[in-house]
Amino acid sequence: MTDSPRVALLTYSTRPRGGVVHSLCLAEALHRMGVPVHLFALGDPRVGLFRPTTAPHTIFEAPPPAETLEERVFAMVDTLMQRLAEVLPGFDLVHAEDCVVARAALDLRDAGFGIPVIRTVHHVDDFTTRALVECQRRSIVAPDQVLVVSEYWKDVLERDFGVRATVVLNGVDANRFRRRADFDGTALRASIGANGRFLFLTVGGVEPRKGSLELLEALARLRELLDPPPLLAVVGAHAFQDHAEYRDRFFGRARALRVEIGRDIAMLGTVPDDDLVDWYQAADAFVFPSVKEGWGLAVLEALAAGLPVITSDIPVFREYLTEDEGVLVEAGNVDALAEAMGRVARDHRFRASLAAAGPGVASRYTWEASARAHAELYRELASVGRADQPGG
Repeated sequence: MTDSPRVALLTYSTRPRGGVVHSLCLAEALHRMGVPVHLFALGDPRVGLFRPTTAPHTIFEAPPPAETLEERVFAMVDTLMQRLAEVLPGFDLVHAEDCVVARAALDLRDAGFGIPVIRTVHHVDDFTTRALVECQRRSIVAPDQVLVVSEYWKDVLERDFGVRATVVLNGVDANRFRRRADFDGTALRASIGANGRFLFLTVGGVEPRKGSLELLEALARLRELLDPPPLLAVVGAHAFQDHAEYRDRFFGRARALRVEIGRDIAMLGTVPDDDLVDWYQAADAFVFPSVKEGWGLAVLEALAAGLPVITSDIPVFREYLTEDEGVLVEAGNVDALAEAMGRVARDHRFRASLAAAGPGVASRYTWEASARAHAELYRELASVGRADQPGG
């Protein structure tokens, strides 16, 4: 695509969180299309991204850890500004995927670089300090164009920030996650004691917006319904915000409920990317009781893998899931969650019906389609930017 502007795509981390995964998959799809895109991230250049990629990319050395989230955020912004100032003259626009990198890009734009900034808002974080609230607000209201990944967040931004955003949907690499007929998950399941037990998988770690405490309570109730009791595998550990207090509550409640970490819950942490695909293959069902999501990339991955999916009934999931394709339960309702998990575990025909529907849902969302939509928006924004220049 020779008429495409040169795009600097920015993300705050190299770890497999939703926004980072979105950035990498989008960069790869744009690169395959011939769009001149370069991904920039903060992390450890010696370690690299969470998986190999063919997309052009640069990793800036992340600043040392800071005591508070606020100090950490502004140290990241300062580092990004210093490093981006060296490379931005080689690009026509910046696409920022989160509030941290957006703040750095906007500050550089306003300091005289004049490069247009496009921002994807995946969701709005629950920051508590005035400085971080204002940082996030500016990253939403100040870009030259704002994108969202769902109609729900389009409505939220217009209602709460007065911003008219454009919806560009996510994708999933369905071929990569598709269930393999020759896959044998016996050894993987045995590694956490899951052979002979129903294995639920969740992705995202332990944090408030993932509904982790409610999932713990539901799992405890299933011990009275299922024999042998089910096992929950939790993938993910790295969160942008510090959820140490919530995690302490989670583990304290597990002890009170006599839900044993290592026996009833396998805390897998951040697993290698290829291993994540295998866990989707090895599990019996996927459970994702989030109370806030931008879209839920992990849900699409589970659907592509042919896993029966249980999610909370929040608007973003309703945008692509029907009751024939997934089980949607009231967010925060432990009784409903436990009932849904129990039904999926006990009812083989119901489980098989959900599993059969998943790949069809996932096939509707591709990174190629997302990249095409992004590329068209890039061309429009860059064209406006060029017209605003002297002689344009």
